[in-house]
Amino acid sequence: MSTAATDLTTQTDEVLYSVADHIATLRLNRPDRQNTITRPMLAAISRYLVQANTDDEVRVILITGSGRFFCAGLDLRGGSGIGEGTMNATLDLREAPPIVLHHIDKPTICAHNGSSAGYGMDLALGCDIRIMASESKMAPSFTVRGVVPESGGTWILPRLIGWSKATELIFTGRTLSAAQCLELGLVSHVVPADECLAAAQALAAEIAANAPLAVQAAKRMMRMSASENFDDHVHHVYLQLLPLFQSRDFKEGMASFMEKRPAKFEGR
Repeated sequence: MSTAATDLTTQTDEVLYSVADHIATLRLNRPDRQNTITRPMLAAISRYLVQANTDDEVRVILITGSGRFFCAGLDLRGGSGIGEGTMNATLDLREAPPIVLHHIDKPTICAHNGSSAGYGMDLALGCDIRIMASESKMAPSFTVRGVVPESGGTWILPRLIGWSKATELIFTGRTLSAAQCLELGLVSHVVPADECLAAAQALAAEIAANAPLAVQAAKRMMRMSASENFDDHVHHVYLQLLPLFQSRDFKEGMASFMEKRPAKFEGR
């Protein structure tokens, strides 16, 4: 069932969340501050990600920013709730957005509408797929600021682009153009800025049209493969197949193939 008729929109001052046509859109909404993230925003982003992941109507999660930036990192100004001592025992890292992103089963797409830096870059890299505006940039500027990528970058980057390139980027903190990001494999597509969101939405719609249980199982299996040997992984894939064979979506997928028509999946 499409959610077009029940477009759910929840708004705060700094994060916007909406669901329509099986796509949950989370928008960072501090354009006057380059969408830098305050401490309340960390909680809101994680809450919306969990909400989307548990909502049966949501099949794809899309993350983007308002204005000219995707996200320039954490807001380190006074009053933001973030600064020296933030990453201490009072912050539950298990609930940090990049950690939540890694563990949720719904596919995630970043519409990288503008430049990102630091935590904002890690937030983008935490998504499964990235579509980047042609004039935007990524800046892994951690060591330039005297810190390390605390939000998953040291795990994600070597797996995306290999050890040598990852260490070069992290050690130098060098800013990358969209073309360089595409060449390195950090993003899937580079498009004009005014087409970035539409391109991400079109890809999200294409994914949402497929069997959601199978898509989520495939993501789980790919995530598990990072820490399994081949034989264990194949066994776990087989265990994932057993419930899928019993699903309505499997029956619909087979029926639509035989009847040469588009499938109508229910997520059951």
